[in-house]
Amino acid sequence: MDNNKIVLHYKDGRIIKGNTNNFFPNKKKFHINNADGHNENIDVEDLKAIFFVKHIDGDKNYDYKYEDDIAGAGKKVNIVFNDNETIKGYVLGYSPQRQGFFMTPADISGNNERIYAVNSAIKKVTFI
Repeated sequence: MDNNKIVLHYKDGRIIKGNTNNFFPNKKKFHINNADGHNENIDVEDLKAIFFVKHIDGDKNYDYKYEDDIAGAGKKVNIVFNDNETIKGYVLGYSPQRQGFFMTPADISGNNERIYAVNSAIKKVTFI
């Protein structure tokens, strides 16, 4: 199984970068091999979102616009997290009864390939 480069954003504001090969959206826990080489057990409910990224370090100077149209990516949504961060993207399946959902961010030039948003960290989801 391939390792996914991920950046974990916790509800409390912490950020951890690393790799995982055992995240599944129907599981409550998974492991990350973080940047300093330690393997950690992660509880999904502690997270705001999991960002699956192209490059683990990203570009701190990049200004996300979330304005791209992506054909075949699903329904366009605007997500407002509890900390008021807003992300626009596309979802193929969304249910507030599930633990979370995958979205494709509407900024194809950005570092994020896809995002797993945790429903308990979301204030509002609006289809646009």
